[in-house]
Amino acid sequence: MSSNYRSREVAKRVFARELREADHMFKEDDDEYAPSYLLLPSGNKANRLFLAGTLTEKERKDGFYSCRVTDSTGKFYIYSGQYQPKATEALRKINPPTYVAITGKPNTYETDDGNVITSIRPESVSEITEKTRSQWMKETAHQTLERLSAPTSTYASRAAEQYDEDSLDTVHQATIIALESIQTEL
Repeated sequence: MSSNYRSREVAKRVFARELREADHMFKEDDDEYAPSYLLLPSGNKANRLFLAGTLTEKERKDGFYSCRVTDSTGKFYIYSGQYQPKATEALRKINPPTYVAITGKPNTYETDDGNVITSIRPESVSEITEKTRSQWMKETAHQTLERLSAPTSTYASRAAEQYDEDSLDTVHQATIIALESIQTEL
């Protein structure tokens, strides 16, 4: 096997609100094949993300799907086309509103007015049950709170420099809201 081989990185669980706050992509070295990472406000890097929520809108245009997914903390967007054949095929079969789980790569782009939008290029999209979605929320809340409480990591320091205190508070409050919404379901 080639020394350039890189194993697939573990997808980080994030809520929509944290994804919305995250807008800083970076590479750790200058190699053209080096992976790109999204710096999460909660203090970690993510090359791949694992999200769940309700697919609320789906539009097919020019050979690709543009979809909105919501969770108890907000919304995020996924864009899937010919370069994501498995996800695109799955989306073709799913009709909103439906609970879904998504694994994919973060992507940022800057709008004409200077705002940075973060979306997901899905690798996989699957229909899930409400129970599975609730379990995902519980585990995601646990992992997010762990990241927020580990302020000594390299990425926590970078996040503190990149994002203002309001972003960290917003992610923390959204995580608490997500946990409370699970409690009302049980």
